[in-house]
Amino acid sequence: CENLKHVDLVEGALHDTIAALLLEEWRNDMNEEINSINQILSNASAGDANDDDDDVGGKAQAVRMWIRSVLRKIIHYKAQHQNLLNEAASTLQHTLPQDIMVNNVLP
Repeated sequence: CENLKHVDLVEGALHDTIAALLLEEWRNDMNEEINSINQILSNASAGDANDDDDDVGGKAQAVRMWIRSVLRKIIHYKAQHQNLLNEAASTLQHTLPQDIMVNNVLP
C-alpha cells in the first residue's frame, strides 16, 4: 500500500447509477466524493509493512472509509431519487383523467 497514490474506478454500474441521478447537484457530489480518494491518499501514511498485528496502515484504512462514504451517499441519493419518482407518479395519478390511468387511453 506504500506506493498507492491514485485510484481510478473502472466504468460500470456505479458510473451508470450516478449518471442516472435526477439532480446535477447529486451527480456532482458523487463525482467529488469518488475523486476525493486521490487527495486523501496523498495525505495518508502507508503504515508499517513489518508490523505483524492486525492493525492496517493509513492508506488501507482511508480506502475502506472512502468506500463506505461512497456507498452511504449513493444509497442516500438512490432513495431520494426513488422518492421523487414516487411523488411524480402520484401527482400524475391524481392529475390525469381516470380513463387514461385505468384504460391507458390517450385523449
